[in-house]
Order: sequence, then structure tokens, then C-alpha cells
Amino acid sequence: MKYTKEITVYRTCVCNINYHIVFSTKYRRKVLNQEVENTLKEIINQIAKEKDFQIIQMEVSELDHIHIFIKAHPKYAIGQIVKYIKGISGRLLFIKHPEIKQKLWIKGEPSFNGLKYALNEPTERFYIGKEPEILKNSKKEAFLKIH
Repeated sequence: MKYTKEITVYRTCVCNINYHIVFSTKYRRKVLNQEVENTLKEIINQIAKEKDFQIIQMEVSELDHIHIFIKAHPKYAIGQIVKYIKGISGRLLFIKHPEIKQKLWIKGEPSFNGLKYALNEPTERFYIGKEPEILKNSKKEAFLKIH
């Protein structure tokens, strides 16, 4: 791989692919202090070296998110790069700094009392679970009127 100014020349292609990726901490908690920041930067640089992409610039902002500017080969999709960084760095960071995991944990039981349907268009509704009988009948009537 040879770097010339902005364009990168590979054996099979010539390109300039750059990504600006922003990762934030869970619940935007301010856990990226100086010690954690240095560890995180080390880990991400190690991942970049192993997975063959280049970190142009990396900065932690407001102790709750990190900006990474990456140059990569076109054979890597942005989703792959994000998966590598998030998966590997998260696991290694929790091993090296177990106190972070405690700060990000919220005690409580998960529950879902959310939406029963999602609106696609004002006239169409898609239901999660069983659709109410009243709406089934009104749809049948609307269908019979059209046809």
C-alpha cells in the first residue's frame, strides 16, 4: 500500500475513502477520563493495525464520546469497521477498567409497554401482535367499498 497526498494506491485500485465515525458512551455517561481515554486510543490503534485501516485522527470530546477519522480500503464496509472497533474495544476496555461497567449499569427490570403499532402512512397501520377486531371490520368495509 502506497500513500500519495490524498489518494491511496493499492495493488488493485486507486481510491480515497475516509470515514468520520462518532461513538458515544451508553446513556452519554461521562466515563472517558484521561486514563480510560489513553487505554481506548491504544486499543483502537491496535485494532486499526490488525485489521488494516488507518486512523488519521482520534479525539475524545466532553468525556462521553469519541470522534475517529479513518482511511480504509474499499474491501471493508463501514459496518465491518464499526463492528471491529465497538466489539473489540468494548470487551478489552471492560477488562482493563472494570469500574466503567458499574457506572454504565442501570438497575431495573426491562419491560415493554410501548407502541402497539407503527404508522407507515396515515391510512395504513401495521400492528405488532393481534389486531383489534374493530379495526379488522373497518378495513374489510373499506376494502369492499373500493372493489
